Amino acid sequence: MYEGAVQDLIDELGRLPGVGPKSAQRIAFHLLAAESADVSRLVAALQRVQAEVRFCVTCFNVAEAEQCRICRDPRRTEDVICVVEEPKDVVAIERTREFRGRYHVLGGAISPIEGIGPDDLKVKELMTRLMNGQVTELIIATDPNLEGEATAAYLARLVAPMGLAVSRLASGLPVGGDLEYADEVTLGRAFEGRRRIDA
Repeated sequence: MYEGAVQDLIDELGRLPGVGPKSAQRIAFHLLAAESADVSRLVAALQRVQAEVRFCVTCFNVAEAEQCRICRDPRRTEDVICVVEEPKDVVAIERTREFRGRYHVLGGAISPIEGIGPDDLKVKELMTRLMNGQVTELIIATDPNLEGEATAAYLARLVAPMGLAVSRLASGLPVGGDLEYADEVTLGRAFEGRRRIDA
């Protein structure tokens, strides 16, 4: 335990996701040793994010205007929507440069243990977007874990009557991975998603 401001800083840093007590302490002491200009830039960046960043009114991605840059881009196709859990997932997919459609960010995944149900996510908003008849395919790109699978299954059942093509991102072995280190679920998925090799 430290005194006053130092302990307050450690406590606040420890509330961030993925930051445990030891990491919070390391960051706090790094900030204490940092130049005043560096700390001021960090404070300014935090204040700017809080003041200027919001969620897109269409897809719920992060945005600095009413709509995010992807929703404003006329070159993006409007007939395919990729559903993701969080804005960081949009960034991950965009880095691949494989997807040219639109997104819908749910804001999480269904998790009964944490008390998160469909009403706590942006599911109603997704259904509203699908009602206009422009969308022909829904790609569900939720995380390949228990919550992500539950969310994907729920969405697939929900949109089934609409006659949309619904797909789920493939999952399996990572490139450069070793079979002996793969868990049963990942290995099972790799077998399910196997592809024919044309010689």
